[in-house]
Amino acid sequence: MSTSTTASVSTHILDTSIGRPAEGVAVRLAARAGRSAHHGQGGDWQTLGGSATDADGRCKDLPALPEGTTHVRLDFAVETYFEKKQAAAQQDAPALRDSENARPVFFPEVTITFAVVPGEHYHVPLLLNPFGYSVYRGS
Repeated sequence: MSTSTTASVSTHILDTSIGRPAEGVAVRLAARAGRSAHHGQGGDWQTLGGSATDADGRCKDLPALPEGTTHVRLDFAVETYFEKKQAAAQQDAPALRDSENARPVFFPEVTITFAVVPGEHYHVPLLLNPFGYSVYRGS
């Protein structure tokens, strides 16, 4: 049983188009405190820092959340990942469906916002492909 006064967050990314971890994706972490007399619904977002996924698709060094955090935002910069992947394996790349933009990915960024409570750990995996994504609360 945790006695921590803050929540903690971890994430990983699986590229479902190849069934492998997505390496080298930049991830930015932001947090905000909940309702307050000053800010009504919630405080302003505070960017805490970032990381990038390793060869296992995991971010092992995301910053700690400040005390009082009630909402967390993970920003995944996925466009660069898919551009590099396509350049490295051009002959195996699927045909671009979004050809009018000449882009290898439909969603250039993925932003996930979720609520947290103190003392809980939140593992939030991202399942990713060039034309869609899915997230869930993992364990």
